[in-house]
Amino acid sequence: MAKTPSKPTINIGIGEKDRAAIAQGLSRLLADTYTLYLTTHNFHWNVTGPMFNTLHAMFMTQYTELWTAVDPVAERIRSLGHPAPGSYAQFSKLASVPDAPTMPPKALEMVRILVQGHEAVARTARSLFPVADKAGDEPTADLLTQRLTVHEQTAWMLRSLLED
Repeated sequence: MAKTPSKPTINIGIGEKDRAAIAQGLSRLLADTYTLYLTTHNFHWNVTGPMFNTLHAMFMTQYTELWTAVDPVAERIRSLGHPAPGSYAQFSKLASVPDAPTMPPKALEMVRILVQGHEAVARTARSLFPVADKAGDEPTADLLTQRLTVHEQTAWMLRSLLED
């Protein structure tokens, strides 16, 4: 009888329970990031009005950054020995960021929605710090710090457009 190959043991200094908890948190971060990416790209395509040029270019910069961010998050999940979610169905169950409105809102409402999205992603990232810290998972903590910097700064820049 042929022997079935066994799954290799992961021994990176973080226990299975902690790796599972971190991977679950990162899966929520991935879902939030991807959902915010889709919303931002949608708004880039559909923005109109007097701020069109400014917002069209700003949204492109933002969705490009978000697109670039999903891969390191997914790869960190894989490094911890867990599958990364990758379907709309999985993302919709995991995300705290709501899907984009089906009818494109006015430009400033788009900005408000994106502020809320970036703040939500920042909260998701921040909520994972205690788990990563307890497990001594410096690579995840570093990734979270990078993501928080981007989301907090982007939310600030977008909020600035809403001030009178």
